[in-house]
Amino acid sequence: MREKVLGFLQQEIELEHIPGAVIHVSHQGKVLMQEAIGNRVVYPEVAPMQLDTVFDLASLTKVVSTLPAILKLLDAGLIRLDDSVSFFLPEFGNEGKEDITLRHLLTHTSGLPSHIPYFLEKLNTEQILERIYEQPLEFKTGEKVVYSDLGLITLYKIVEIVTGERFEEYLSREIFNPLEMYETSYKPSFEHNRYAATEYSEELNAFKVGIVHDENTESMGGISGHAGLFSTIHDLAKYAQMIENHGVYNGKCILSESGLRLARKNHTPFDDEYRGLGWQLKSPMYSPCGDYFSNSTYGHTGFTGTSIWFDPEIDLHVILLTNRVHFGRKPPILRLRPRLHNLIRSHF
Repeated sequence: MREKVLGFLQQEIELEHIPGAVIHVSHQGKVLMQEAIGNRVVYPEVAPMQLDTVFDLASLTKVVSTLPAILKLLDAGLIRLDDSVSFFLPEFGNEGKEDITLRHLLTHTSGLPSHIPYFLEKLNTEQILERIYEQPLEFKTGEKVVYSDLGLITLYKIVEIVTGERFEEYLSREIFNPLEMYETSYKPSFEHNRYAATEYSEELNAFKVGIVHDENTESMGGISGHAGLFSTIHDLAKYAQMIENHGVYNGKCILSESGLRLARKNHTPFDDEYRGLGWQLKSPMYSPCGDYFSNSTYGHTGFTGTSIWFDPEIDLHVILLTNRVHFGRKPPILRLRPRLHNLIRSHF
């Protein structure tokens, strides 16, 4: 399998679909492969990908950061899924948003729009939140899955209100430090040569290196619930190990098995896109995990070219980290991911 997977990725590199990749495959608790291939930087000068390369996770932030924060608060009895958002944020409860709950935000069924380019107005975090509070719905709540960054930005604020502390500090203490994920953070400060470069920025007149790719998150100072987290393959493997081990890592209970089970349940059977809490599930429509992963599969993707997918039927997980946006916002990643997962799953 190793040779076939590396051959597949090498072909994608030669086609300039991705500059390089770091991939991790684990089956029944055993790491089958963990490899770096290609380059972490191509422009302006080529630099090779390394196993310790630090990646902008983009929307993997939603499931590696915001989801565990919410599950931790559920475990502690501080929140419930059917709490109204306006219970925590009274300003949110207008323009038809009075009945939106935490469950709606986590399952992308709130009716909020997918994305609004707040960064074009150079809005800061509080100004962006105020816009979300004033935002009318685009769809009826609870009836349709519309993937929404706005919902995860709102959850970020709710975590801060419930905990009384900064989002990133809560996550470090409750999730990342217990998991020994010491290279996972917002606004990282590693040496320049540790990062996978992302997209060219006209404002910087350079490629982004260690600066969040998502423009709204950058406008928010680098910290949000929908994007902004940086990490490495080693740290994400620890997170995946905890998920597969029912919330336990090195004998420490990080999250409850009850919460993890609820998170991967299908909460949107009425839609063609199946959603858990935070997680994307294997659906009748396009699934990045391909054709062979089982119907109990769950995972997530990130716009920069990252993904993590679990198939609990055979205790398999695959973590793919790429910086495909270094070549711009071209679409081949949408074909790359499912074909790669088909290739891997065909061996089991």
